[in-house]
Amino acid sequence: MRVEPRAVGSYVHALKRGARGLPITKDTSEQWRFVRLLFYMNDVYSNDDWERETNGIGMFGRPDSWPERNPLVKILAWTLMQNHFHLLLKEIKDRGISKFMQKLGNSMSTYANLKHKEKGSLFQGAYKSRTVMEDRYLRYLAPYIMVKNVFELYPGGYKRAVAEFDRAWQWALTYSYSSLADYVNNRESPITDNDILGEIFSSPREFRTCARDMVLSRRFEDESFASLAMDNIPSI
Repeated sequence: MRVEPRAVGSYVHALKRGARGLPITKDTSEQWRFVRLLFYMNDVYSNDDWERETNGIGMFGRPDSWPERNPLVKILAWTLMQNHFHLLLKEIKDRGISKFMQKLGNSMSTYANLKHKEKGSLFQGAYKSRTVMEDRYLRYLAPYIMVKNVFELYPGGYKRAVAEFDRAWQWALTYSYSSLADYVNNRESPITDNDILGEIFSSPREFRTCARDMVLSRRFEDESFASLAMDNIPSI
């Protein structure tokens, strides 16, 4: 087990992959359920019947009988891919990230097993994480999570997205299962706290410029970025 230093105030890149590289969501209803999970699982309060009790009160409605929401973490950036997801989190409570990731993974696995009549974990072991020690890494991670990963889904693939950056950028803004539009279009979201937009990027324009520079310079493809992207970090 590899555990990196982490304390309240730490920024953490978390990643969780599907078992055997298989999809972790199989249709749009499961993708939207993941979006809702980012909101409902990020709470000290737990309720196994949350889906039934929130039915009919909106995407992120909260029953009056529930206590006031008390988030475990701040979610700064996120992207759902076919067989994994990326999160950029800020620790705001002791062990808040671990508790949130456990709730998120357990809910997804339980739901998938019941729906598809399967057994076992939906995921390949526990989650991977990397504590971000320097501001300059946050400048790398935000575009990596929200731009590079979404560009991989671009029709024709990542290389075509790089060659057609402006068109791919506009396409990426329409991808519903990422926080990119929260940053660039000021989309209101109860999920994301845009702390780093003010601290690291002065404006959406600066964020786009940074992302464009990193994509076109092929910075994400450098071996030096591998550890930050957690290509070789064991699960914890």
